[in-house]
Amino acid sequence: MVGRGPLRPACRGALPGLARHAVWVGLLWALAAVPALAQGLSAEADALAPHLLTVPGEAMLIDPPPPPPPPGGEASSLGLVTADEVGLASWYGAQFHRRRTASGERFDMRALTAAHPTLPFGSRVCVRSQATGRTVVVRINDRGPHVRNRVIDLSRGAAEALGMIGLGLKPVELFALDEDEKDCPAAP
Repeated sequence: MVGRGPLRPACRGALPGLARHAVWVGLLWALAAVPALAQGLSAEADALAPHLLTVPGEAMLIDPPPPPPPPGGEASSLGLVTADEVGLASWYGAQFHRRRTASGERFDMRALTAAHPTLPFGSRVCVRSQATGRTVVVRINDRGPHVRNRVIDLSRGAAEALGMIGLGLKPVELFALDEDEKDCPAAP
């Protein structure tokens, strides 16, 4: 029965499911540590911060990921407005020009409009490019994007305003605007 897999069939029934899982997790952690050890890095077993690695003779602090922004686009303690949504924006143009949108109006690829999965039709949104800092205010008139990992689909006109025509996708921040707001919030 030797050579039939990592655990011989006789051993499979001997370990309960949770213990067998713990063995595999331990093995995976050991394999993941091999490249770090080859570079002279080692993780302190009793380290309080999992993002602290030591190199022989010195310590390296690896920054943990930043906490997610508070929901709702509220002002932070510094007076800056945080985004309501952050993610990738895409755009659509000529292939949908003059077709009906989900709101019933005809799509104009030159207008500053956008598709969003949940915002009410007619609501206005400030879209800020995280790459360039450019902004554009769009009116929601369609539903979408219909692709996972995207937060908004912009018209060609809005995509041109952000400078993303050649790129196709761009990381953006979305700020829902009130009826009396005409401009985007100040950039941080």
